[in-house]
Amino acid sequence: MKTQVPENIKSIVPYPPGKPMDELEREYGVTNAIKLASNENAWGSSPKAIEAIRDTLCDLHRYPDGSNFYLVQAIADKLGFSPDEVIIGNGSDEIIEFLVKAFVQNGDEVITSHPSFLMYQKVVQVRGGVNTVLPLKNMRHDLEAIFTNITDRTRLIFLDNPNNPTATVIKPVALYEFLSKVPEHVVVVLDEAYVDFMDYDMQIDVYSLIKNSKGRCGVVSLRTFSKAYGLAGIRVGFGLMSAEVAGYLHRVRSPFNVNKLAQVAAVAALGDTEFYEKTLKGTKEGMEWLQKKITLLGCTCYPSQTNFFLVDVGGDATALYEAMLYKGVIIRSMKAYGYANVIRITVGTVEENQRLVISLTECLADLSYNA
Repeated sequence: MKTQVPENIKSIVPYPPGKPMDELEREYGVTNAIKLASNENAWGSSPKAIEAIRDTLCDLHRYPDGSNFYLVQAIADKLGFSPDEVIIGNGSDEIIEFLVKAFVQNGDEVITSHPSFLMYQKVVQVRGGVNTVLPLKNMRHDLEAIFTNITDRTRLIFLDNPNNPTATVIKPVALYEFLSKVPEHVVVVLDEAYVDFMDYDMQIDVYSLIKNSKGRCGVVSLRTFSKAYGLAGIRVGFGLMSAEVAGYLHRVRSPFNVNKLAQVAAVAALGDTEFYEKTLKGTKEGMEWLQKKITLLGCTCYPSQTNFFLVDVGGDATALYEAMLYKGVIIRSMKAYGYANVIRITVGTVEENQRLVISLTECLADLSYNA
C-alpha cells in the first residue's frame, strides 16, 4: 500500500494510553489495585447522574439532541451566561479541536507551554499550524515570554490554569495585565479543567473577560465534567466564550457530537450540589493529610490548586513508579516531563490515601531514597 500521508501527520507521536486495570493486575501479580494517576474523582459519579443515565437507557435508539439544548441552558443558568455563549464538547478536548479548526490555517502559530496538556500541540500539528512551545518558569506559565513571542501569525494561546502536571496557577492580577496587552487578533484559551478545586481568590473572573471583550483579545474558558463531577467515563465538557467565537465553533462542530447519556448525566450532575461539595471537601482534606504524611517521609510536596500534587521523592521517579505497581498502587512518573525525581499523585479516598502512604513508605525504604 502506497499511502500519501502529509509529514505533519507522520511525525505525530500518538497519545500514550494507560493499560486497563485488569491487565496491570495480571502483569504485576496484584489484586485490588488502586489508581491514583489520572486525576479522576475518587468518590465516583453523582448518584443523580447515574439515575439519569438509567432513565435514558431505553431511549438509545433515538439520536441525541444535536443542539445540546437542556445542557446548554443548565450551564448558562448556573453561570450567568447566555446560551449562545456556551459550547458543549465530547470532553473539553473536542472544544480544543473546534478552536484549532476554526482559527488556525496552515502556517498559523499557536503558543503553548511545556509541560502542559499534550493535546494542544497535537491538534495544531494535525491542522498544519506552527507550535510555539515555551518552557514553564518555576513550574508556572511564563507570561512575559509568551507575550514576547506573539506575532501577526499567532491565532491562539493555550493556558491550562491550573497547569497540568504542575498544579500551579496564574495569579489573577498578572493574567489580567497580560490579557490587556494581547493583540485583538489572538484568542486566549484558559483551560480550567480543575477550576472547581481552586481557592476562590485565585479564580479568574471569566464572566467579565468574556462579556467585556470589545477592543481586546477574545477569551475562552474550557471546563469539564470529568473531574469534580466524576463523569470522566462518558466524556463531556463545555466552553464559555463570546457569542461571536461560539458561532465560529458551531460551524466546525458535528451535529451529534455529544451522546444522549452524557447530556442527561451532565445536567443531573450540575444540579447535584451534595455530591459536588462532598468531592471538594474530601479532596481538600485528603490533600492536607497526604502532604503532611509524605513530607514526614523526607519528600518534598509541591503546593496544589487541583485534586493532584507533585512530590520530589529524592530519587528516580520511574523506578519508584514501577516499585509502587508491585504494591498495586498506580501513580505517575514525571520523568517524561523533565522532572526526573518527581511523581504525581491524585488524591483518593481515605482508604486509598492510607494504602498509598504505606506502600510509598515501603518503596522509598527499598529504593534507599531520602535515607
